[in-house]
Amino acid sequence: MRENTSTEWKGVTLVLMGALLFSAKAVIVKLTYRYEISAIGSLFFRMLFAFPFLVWIAWKAEKEEGKTILTKKDVIQVILMGVVGYYLASLFDFLGLKYISAGLERIILFIYPTLVVILSFLFLKKKIHLREVFSLVLTYTGVFLAYGQDVQLGSAKEVSLGAFFILLSALTYAIYLMGSGSIIPKLGAKKYTAWALIISSFAVFIHYAIFGSYKELIQPFSFYALAFVMGTVNTVIPAIFVSEGIKRVGSKTAAIVGSVGPMSTLFLAYWLLDEPITILHSIGTLFVLTGVFWISAAKKSKEVSV
Repeated sequence: MRENTSTEWKGVTLVLMGALLFSAKAVIVKLTYRYEISAIGSLFFRMLFAFPFLVWIAWKAEKEEGKTILTKKDVIQVILMGVVGYYLASLFDFLGLKYISAGLERIILFIYPTLVVILSFLFLKKKIHLREVFSLVLTYTGVFLAYGQDVQLGSAKEVSLGAFFILLSALTYAIYLMGSGSIIPKLGAKKYTAWALIISSFAVFIHYAIFGSYKELIQPFSFYALAFVMGTVNTVIPAIFVSEGIKRVGSKTAAIVGSVGPMSTLFLAYWLLDEPITILHSIGTLFVLTGVFWISAAKKSKEVSV
């Protein structure tokens, strides 16, 4: 009994730490933008520092779990999902953070489970139930409250452009999740995630080689330190923590614990970036968290009943 309780607490702690570190990424990205760096330049350095660790994780998973035989179709699917789910989603995210606050970015990104439901309805003909409809209304009301507050505090044009990019990021990540369901059981979650991130890293490197400015490669040491933190502390380490945490407590509990992400981003952005925390930001975040939690809980209960 004590051993089970200890395992659960370790799992909760790991997921919590992972969620906090993941959510801090937006704040670190905003800090890198205080230097002469473009969105693709900041993303390039993130993946550059993360890359060696990703290769190590993939190698270790291959060694522990054994070699997986994949068909040509499976390989193409992994490549496509790596490009869509991490390269495009990250690129849109970094572009959006040029224009909006870190707090609003995290709120919009957090709606990806609702986008999975909407895409499933549009393209897979899955029904949307009354509880899910209410969750969608609550979630997007929260997004519009937070968006409206940011428009009042800044430029409507810039906030709208940034919000559009972040919405694209959430959409591409939702597509990634939908397209990953069939390949994860074959490859394993850890191995699949590592390979998807490695593929996205190559996509980022190619993008930067073609369109990036080589002048951006020369930066002060303080920038390299931030980029290292972004690539390791905010990318690799939380991925490991969340993965290990889910093993101990399951995905449903992990989703509940991980919901601290948007709130922690608001407080970190207030502390490190001087972004204001208003009543509308707080209410909007609460609406989004509640809506996403309800829609995720409904999805989980359906999966169990099946």
